[in-house]
Amino acid sequence: MIVCVCHRVSDREFQAFARQGRTFEALQLERGVATGCGRCEPCARALWQTLTDARNGPSAPLTVCPADAAACLDVAPLSA
Repeated sequence: MIVCVCHRVSDREFQAFARQGRTFEALQLERGVATGCGRCEPCARALWQTLTDARNGPSAPLTVCPADAAACLDVAPLSA
């Protein structure tokens, strides 16, 4: 699913960056997430937080729904 429409960044790219132990700032710098119109930023940051928390948390699928985001994302946590 595309998270950042302006730069066509998918949730899979978020997962890959998180799996590699990289930062949200690296994702922004390299892929432009939340640097275009900015409408994806609340959802993108919530997704990032969920993915990084999932590395040490439960193994069940997580749902990210920030109050100010237009849509919810269903996200499977990273496998170890």
